[in-house]
This record gives sequence, C-alpha cells and structure tokens, in this order.
Amino acid sequence: MSLRANHFELFDLQITYDLDLADLTQRYRELQRVVHPDNFANASERDRRLSMQQSTQLNEAFQTLKDPLWRGRYLLQLQGLDPNLETATAMNQQFLLEQMELREELAELTQLAPSLAKLNQFITHLIQKMQTLTQTLSQQFAQNNYSAAGDTIQQFQFFKRLHQEALALEEEQD
Repeated sequence: MSLRANHFELFDLQITYDLDLADLTQRYRELQRVVHPDNFANASERDRRLSMQQSTQLNEAFQTLKDPLWRGRYLLQLQGLDPNLETATAMNQQFLLEQMELREELAELTQLAPSLAKLNQFITHLIQKMQTLTQTLSQQFAQNNYSAAGDTIQQFQFFKRLHQEALALEEEQD
C-alpha cells in the first residue's frame, strides 16, 4: 500500500462518485486487517510507524469515500478544484431564499419548544433534500460537470450543517 496513493487507489476502485458502499467497507476491513498497528506490536520502530501511517491513511480515505458530501469534495480536489466552497459567494437566488426560510423554520422550532413530530418532519425533509443532492451529484460527476457539482456541493454543505443542528435540537428534546 502506497502512502502516495489517492483514496480510490488505496481501495483499488475506479475514480467515480457512485460507489458500492458494501464493497468499499469490505475492502477497508481487509486492508485494515493487514496494516493495523496491533499486527506490528513486535516489529521494528520503522515498521510500527509505517503501519500507523497506513492505518491512519486508510481510515481517512474510508471516512471520505463513504460520505457522499466528502466524496464529492474529494473528487473536485482530484480535478484540481477548490473543495473548500464555504467561502464561495455566488449562489443561486432561489437557494438563498430557501436557506433563509429553512433557517427561520429551525429558529422557530428552537424557540417554540418544538414537538418531536414537527422536528422529525423537518429532519426528514432535510434528509430527502440531501438524498436528492446525492443523486444530482451522481449525474453531474458522470457528465464531468464539475462546475455544477461544485454548486451542488455548496448546497449539500448547507443542508448537512442544518441537519446536524436539527439533530442537536432533537437530542436536547429527549
């Protein structure tokens, strides 16, 4: 296993947005069994360090590739595009309005001591939006439309952050 390999190469996968997550998980477990530091407890310091580096690299690659948002960001990075899109300012007006409305809705849910039913409905809506964005990214990457994928990733990041905030609010309600 090369420390210079990209995440897809580590798992001997084609560079694509659409991955079989069960296959990825199986490949991860197989590789982790080989390089895990516990296997090198009695090895030389160099071999233990290399094992730790490889295990860390595998963990990072697995976490990146299994998450649809992070996988999309990584694919943009492989194309030489900036995956740190939080700073991008050019956004679709409709999406900006939707952002404001959803933020207001979450704020209302926060202030009104929400019923779990309304909060769950809000969370379900966000999950559906993220699933739609995952499908959109699949199509955009299949067409090598990286500019559009960048815009979609920017939207995805918003929905993921909002989803995390809603889950935190749900946890507070329990």
